[in-house]
Amino acid sequence: MSETIAEKASATGSDSGVMELLHWNGMLLTGGLFVTLVVLEMFSHRAGDTAAWVSLLLLTAAIALLITSADFFIEGAKGLARRAGIAEVVIGLTIVSIGTSLPEILVTSTAAYGGADDPAMVDLAIGNIFGSVLVQITLILGIVVMVRPLEIRPDWLRRDGMLMLGAVVLLSLLLFWNNNLTRWEGALLVILYLSYIRWLLKNQDKIRSDELEIVPDVKTQGRGWTSGAYTVMVIIGLMFAIYAATQLVNIASEIAIAMKVDPAIVGMTMSGLGTSLPELTVALMASKRSQGVAVGTLIGSNITDPMLSIGIAAMVSPLTISTSSVPLIMKVVIPATIIGVTVCLLFMWTGFKFNRWEGGVLAGLYLLFLVLLEMQRRGYLVI
Repeated sequence: MSETIAEKASATGSDSGVMELLHWNGMLLTGGLFVTLVVLEMFSHRAGDTAAWVSLLLLTAAIALLITSADFFIEGAKGLARRAGIAEVVIGLTIVSIGTSLPEILVTSTAAYGGADDPAMVDLAIGNIFGSVLVQITLILGIVVMVRPLEIRPDWLRRDGMLMLGAVVLLSLLLFWNNNLTRWEGALLVILYLSYIRWLLKNQDKIRSDELEIVPDVKTQGRGWTSGAYTVMVIIGLMFAIYAATQLVNIASEIAIAMKVDPAIVGMTMSGLGTSLPELTVALMASKRSQGVAVGTLIGSNITDPMLSIGIAAMVSPLTISTSSVPLIMKVVIPATIIGVTVCLLFMWTGFKFNRWEGGVLAGLYLLFLVLLEMQRRGYLVI
């Protein structure tokens, strides 16, 4: 039905507006999944201890809502970008990457606020940031590439890829300095990130011309919707995606805490993976329609998380790693993240494309990291 509306609008020379959007099958499906998730959550609260089958239904509904809302968001963001004449890689590096990083921003800021009373929350916040970067650049990018190989434009790699590595290394150095991140250091990270965004927007015309030289058929118009309809897509898609991701994180965290797992490990795995699900769904959807948005989303998020997300959290409350988690974070978590980003960039340099086997290697690196964490938890790996 969505294609029919768009096609009819194109045939008549007009674009469909917000009222048509409200009757779109995709909108109705997303709304239905949201209502289903809310009802299941209310049922689980009334029932007290959540039954296994209720948790399974919650997870299923949350994943389904995340997928449909991410599709909504990416279509809205691309539509607005095209109408404004913004290069698609820029929209991926800015609006989409910030939007998909909102779960990380919320999780880390909330954890930082509670860190004054519970130091373990700081470990969760720091673990969540590095976990998100690692899972996005290895497992998520690996899955996307195995589904659909991606071409990497050299200018993306020289500009954004190296900044991604620099952001991770800078954050790591600040934490190595005294096992903490002060407010002014957080402010420095935020200022650097905003300067990068300002530079992107200032140079968007050149970036767009580079895209048109490589892909001459890049569309400059929307796909049958008005600007108001695209804006509604972005807002609804983003709100639903954040809500769905939050539910996934809550369920996963409760399970991990019940199993008495280290908070840093919870942040690296359950929370890191959960808050990265928007990037996975958006990148998968975008890979079929716009490689600029797909690559821009993942690279942009891995610039946003170690600069904006953790920077805001540190400004809310200084972050100090607990003594018990220092060896795990400094000797396993941070080195694994830097290695993952470096291997990813090396693959990008080889012919400026990602092949399926390289995606498999990246996903394998994340699985190896999980094995090392389990060995450390069981006492087989002493750090």
